[in-house]
Amino acid sequence: MQVKEQSNINLRSWSEDDLSLLERLLGDPIMTKYIGGPETPQKIKERLERYRKDSKVHMFVIVLQPENIGIGSIGFWEKDWLGEAIWESGWRILPEYQGKGIATKAISLIIERAQAEGKRRFMHAFPSIDNEASNIICKKTGFVLQKEVDFEYPPGKFMRSNDWRLDLFANETIKTANAIIAKKVG
Repeated sequence: MQVKEQSNINLRSWSEDDLSLLERLLGDPIMTKYIGGPETPQKIKERLERYRKDSKVHMFVIVLQPENIGIGSIGFWEKDWLGEAIWESGWRILPEYQGKGIATKAISLIIERAQAEGKRRFMHAFPSIDNEASNIICKKTGFVLQKEVDFEYPPGKFMRSNDWRLDLFANETIKTANAIIAKKVG
C-alpha cells in the first residue's frame, strides 16, 4: 500500500482484535532488533492484556486514516528515573509505514495526552544509541538529549541508550514567567 507523506493518523485504545498487530510489532526479529529481540507468543498476549487493562500504562494503537488500519503502537507510562517520577514513552511503526512522518505525528498526539494528565513534568525516551531513526524522531519532536546511559530493557538486559527528555510544562513555565514579569512592569 502506498502511503502519502501527509496521511492522517489517530490513536485508539488496544482491543482483543489487535493481537496480530502486536505480534508483528513485538514478535519479529527485525522490529525488535534494538530492544533485545522478539517476545514469545505468551508474553505478547500478556502485554496486550496489560495494554488493555492497566490504568498506569497509556498505550495506544496508531491508526492510519482514512484506511482505519492499525500500523503501530505508542504510549507513555510512569517510571522512576534517577529518583524522579517521570513519564517514559516508546513507539513502534510497522516497516512499510516507516519514514513517512507517522511516528512524529503520533508523538505529538501522545505529548498532548501526557500534558493533559498534568502529573509529570518530564517525558523521557530511551532509544538505543544504534537506533538512528528513533533518535532523529526524538530530536524532531522537541526532546533534548541528556546523555548516553545503560538502560535496562527488557528486564535483566542492559543496552546502551540515549536519554532524551521533554519538558511537558515548558510552555506553562514561560506563560507564568511572562505573567510575573508583566505584573512587575505594570
